[in-house]
Amino acid sequence: MKFSIITATFNRESTVADAIASLQSQTYGDFEHLVQDGASRDATMDVVRATADGRTRAVSEPDAGIYDALNKAIDRATGDAVGLLHSDDMYASDKVLEWVAAAFADPDVDAVYGDLHYVQKNNPGKVVRNWKAGAFTPDRLRAGWMPPHPTLFLRRSVLERLGAYDTSFTIAADYDAVIRYFAEPGFTAVYVPEVFVKMRAGGESNRSLESIVRKSREDYRALRRNGVGGLGVLARKNISKLEQFVVKDFPRA
Repeated sequence: MKFSIITATFNRESTVADAIASLQSQTYGDFEHLVQDGASRDATMDVVRATADGRTRAVSEPDAGIYDALNKAIDRATGDAVGLLHSDDMYASDKVLEWVAAAFADPDVDAVYGDLHYVQKNNPGKVVRNWKAGAFTPDRLRAGWMPPHPTLFLRRSVLERLGAYDTSFTIAADYDAVIRYFAEPGFTAVYVPEVFVKMRAGGESNRSLESIVRKSREDYRALRRNGVGGLGVLARKNISKLEQFVVKDFPRA
């Protein structure tokens, strides 16, 4: 199995090298790395070029935001499965792609995902929030559940059949897409109970009260358009995040 790993970048000179290093250290090496840069004005592309290897396919051009950038990269993907590695994230283990490839050995599997650690922005060894996903069931989806999006790998055929990101969403196109995929009858997703990704805290969706309100409105629209629920599901989705902040003492990465 060949993976297409997508990294969308814009002015991420301080973090993108960590993301690339975590990918290039994977024990499973059959992947292409599609870097889609939004015409960064800092040294992001210099860092990408300095750390690239023969599997790197980098493009730098203006885009209409992260979801537009991701769609452009998906259009370039040639792998059997597609995963995202955001420019300020890192794989938590060098065996992530190995775990995912093993799960995809079953041809009926549409998606694979794992757990996620939010870490301090300037201290990635410090876990501040633990997102333990658990196994997927349709009932959990209707109760506000979703997998950690940065850990999600999809067969490219799913994206071709159901579409990628709806750019009419500015902050919740990932949730809309996840609902669209996982709500499809017969959709098969495998949960691997391992931490896949370390994600630096402080993302766009919770950066300000305005962002939180906009995210909730877009989440509600995604729920309604996909026929999964309404305000009750949205409330359960937000409440379920509280347990992620109960952080035990994890080994330092």
